[in-house]
Amino acid sequence: MPDLIHVHYASTGASTATNAMGMREMQARAYAARTSQYLLLKAPPASGKSRALMFIALDKLHHQGLKKAIIAVPERSIGGSFDSTPLSKHGFFSDWTVSPQRNLCTPGGDLGKVGAFKDFLAGDGRILICTHATLRFAFDQLDSAAFNDCLLAVDEFHHVSGNEDSRLGELVREVMSGSTAHLVAMTGSYFRGDSQPVLLPEDEAKFTGVTYNYYEQLNGYEYLKSLGIGYHFYQGRYLTAIADVLDTDKKTILHIPHVRAGESTKDKRGELDTILDIIGTVEFTDPETGVLHVKRKTDGKIIKVADLVNDDPNRRDRVVGYLRKMEKPENMDLIIALGMAKEGFDWKFCEHALTVGYRGSLTEVIQIIGRCTRDSVGKTHAQFTNLIAKPDANDTNVAISVNNMLKAITCSLLMEQVLAPMIMFKPMQDGEDTPPGEIRVRGLKGATTERVKKILEQDINDLKAAILSDDDVTKAIAGIVDPEVLNKVLIPKVIETKYPQLTKDEQEQVRQHVVADSVIRGGEIEVVGDQRFIRMAGQFINIDDLSIDLIDSINPFQRAYEILSKDVNVPTLKVIQDCIAATRIQMTDEEAILLFPKVKAFVQEKGRQPNINVLDPLEQRMAQALIFIQRLRQQRGK
Repeated sequence: MPDLIHVHYASTGASTATNAMGMREMQARAYAARTSQYLLLKAPPASGKSRALMFIALDKLHHQGLKKAIIAVPERSIGGSFDSTPLSKHGFFSDWTVSPQRNLCTPGGDLGKVGAFKDFLAGDGRILICTHATLRFAFDQLDSAAFNDCLLAVDEFHHVSGNEDSRLGELVREVMSGSTAHLVAMTGSYFRGDSQPVLLPEDEAKFTGVTYNYYEQLNGYEYLKSLGIGYHFYQGRYLTAIADVLDTDKKTILHIPHVRAGESTKDKRGELDTILDIIGTVEFTDPETGVLHVKRKTDGKIIKVADLVNDDPNRRDRVVGYLRKMEKPENMDLIIALGMAKEGFDWKFCEHALTVGYRGSLTEVIQIIGRCTRDSVGKTHAQFTNLIAKPDANDTNVAISVNNMLKAITCSLLMEQVLAPMIMFKPMQDGEDTPPGEIRVRGLKGATTERVKKILEQDINDLKAAILSDDDVTKAIAGIVDPEVLNKVLIPKVIETKYPQLTKDEQEQVRQHVVADSVIRGGEIEVVGDQRFIRMAGQFINIDDLSIDLIDSINPFQRAYEILSKDVNVPTLKVIQDCIAATRIQMTDEEAILLFPKVKAFVQEKGRQPNINVLDPLEQRMAQALIFIQRLRQQRGK
């Protein structure tokens, strides 16, 4: 089971330690920005976003003149994160108190709770908890001005979309433009799987951003020391491979594929039963909790299994209720889920998140990874494993299979980027010493505007998510796009789309920094004496010799191709490359211009022109570039 990434952490305890007011490091950072009318909090799972919101909301209610606080969560099960909490016993000036009638995350339809929502706005209550759906239904019957002097906090804010068809996105925009309301937006993954912007640029510019990154969180844990992200490739039915990757000695969340997914057998109950049979024999189901007790076939040990696949709401509510109250590792061994246990779900003892197939979006997978990265006594390593089907040339859905495999690997590349420590890049100045933690790059453009500085300091991971979500960039993972084309053509197009308000020079500043950051984080830094070297593209380079031209010549996602080359056989890799080649991006002027010097160098070195019929995809592309240029010259009469 190969790991694409394996990150070690210092276990400093900084992210879990609390100050005199009972705040963790992230919560204190967010609280410092509490006077902002619009606040965007980006922090990973388990960093304490729910409690950070409590601190901010109470300050707004007690000291900033706001009358009410409305907290909206994507699903009912997450509402428990905002239950009454005695904050004062840890040093804060007030407790967080939610009356039962003001917690609308209870059984029953969202539409039927609109009356209670409207009563809250008209009455004396101060804090309300509801779902996104309840908020949307209520807003349909209210004017934006009804939210005057209110705090509206939206948890898991990536569910919002800047698309005009997004009801939640439209609600946020109308509240901002038509009321005096304050907004707090919270998310662990500020990007969506559908490439839609969360907020329009002009709306996002109104928010004060507070970012607490994954590395800060995990490096500051007390117990967790490492995280691995890897794959297990299979052919045929995924159920035949489960036994190879499911270790019931590890506390595990297993996400089986959605019934509409290609990996699904379309019989989710049958899949659950098969998995249980692989483990052993179901002895009984606890009538109070709904937990399955399974006798493991290898040694007879009882494995406690939570079934979140079952559609019966009464049984599911019993299981979810039990999961919310678990206090000890022995309370649960395995959770089998389909659509639940992804976001806002806390099981701190979880060691292994095992996911079958590509789960629809980068956002979803990152949320799943967050289920196993909580700190807990006795847990030193967390593991995410993606069980992925190998493409088969004889499969009618080979294109879908290839796409799913590449996107799954893309997600791990993104996590490699966000889980590594931040690197500060500066232009190389002759005779200037390089401070610890900085890397100087010759020819690198410095950030000349506040907008660029903000992107590089706060948004670089979000930008990388957008880059790695781009279809053309995804195709480059299979090694069939020249690195300079990737770095100088494909990535700039994503930057221009995401930040259309930037000038060309600002876009180039962002491009250089994001490419440098991606390339170097994907490399391996080693210290020899007083010198630092980095292994990139199979060679060791002295960090003092780095230049932007050298960096632009390296594929920042080279390691993904190495994984593919190592862990799938040659015929399968050929299927992947052929499938991509059949849907290749058409040659652009920019790509042809970049490739033409390489074509000339190839001819000089090999004594022949590149051959379009060879197996090497890069030589094929150079041959295509030559044909493209020849045709262009003919069209222009040159």
